[in-house]
Amino acid sequence: MLEHLVDAHGILLRRDAIAAGSTDNALKRAVRAGFLVRIRQGVYVLRGIWENSDPVARHRLLLEGTRQLYDDNVAASHVSACIEQGGPNWRLDLTSVHFTSLYGKGERSAARVIHHRGELLVNDLTRDERGWLTAPARTALDTATLADLEPAVAVLDWYVQAGLTTLTALFDLYDQRMRVWPDSLRLRHILGLTDGRAESFGETRTRLVLRVARVPAPIAQYEIKHPSGLLAGRVDFAWPEFKVMLEFDGLIKYHRFRRPSETVEEMVIREKQREDMLRELTGWVMIRITWADLDRPEATAARILRAMRLAA
Repeated sequence: MLEHLVDAHGILLRRDAIAAGSTDNALKRAVRAGFLVRIRQGVYVLRGIWENSDPVARHRLLLEGTRQLYDDNVAASHVSACIEQGGPNWRLDLTSVHFTSLYGKGERSAARVIHHRGELLVNDLTRDERGWLTAPARTALDTATLADLEPAVAVLDWYVQAGLTTLTALFDLYDQRMRVWPDSLRLRHILGLTDGRAESFGETRTRLVLRVARVPAPIAQYEIKHPSGLLAGRVDFAWPEFKVMLEFDGLIKYHRFRRPSETVEEMVIREKQREDMLRELTGWVMIRITWADLDRPEATAARILRAMRLAA
């Protein structure tokens, strides 16, 4: 009987099962038998779907089930709204879902759900087929308040780069509404580190590592052109005065630019040809760094500074 009550997401609510004539004992038996997983009070998911889901997918399942339980008095917010809007999840806590009351009710946490209290105005909200969620600018800043510095900046960078908001809109919202919030000085510092040009959280972290290491500030998304004026390519960072350019190599980046039907080997060869062309056009040094290099910031900074000295 229960299998006929599961929705398209693989979710079953206790209230729906009881309304259809089932019992709590039947739900417990379904869990023991490995048919369902109880992911929070009143919300169940097919075990096969849950076990084959990564942390982001599990967060969305938890959010979907919880949103079905609630009425229009709350909006999905913070990390949950960020995930729903396609935002980055790097180093964000996905174990609980987040809601903000539309009527300023108190903060509380229970059963993997965190309820936030905060004033939500018309421009702070948007809707999807399930109900209310916070609008992009509000979501970006709310999420940044919960995250460590690097993932917080990465979230703000992503929202600006994705065209969902602007740096001006983020600063305006902060100045008009959030500057009196607890820990607002930290949020203002995070905003000051955001530029919105990073195309991946790897690029955001690279920029922050360079800043802490006191490497001269680079130009992000630097365009290199053929003598004819046509665009030859763009590099993640460049120091024209030092004749050095830098690319962050991340798996996500490679797959994003991988062409249809192109093999990994073909993609790597094409990228090598692109690098050779950019070096020939500029006569500059190309430096490539990876996540492992970012975990060795002092050595990486020394490598870049040494390349600057030699190239100059």
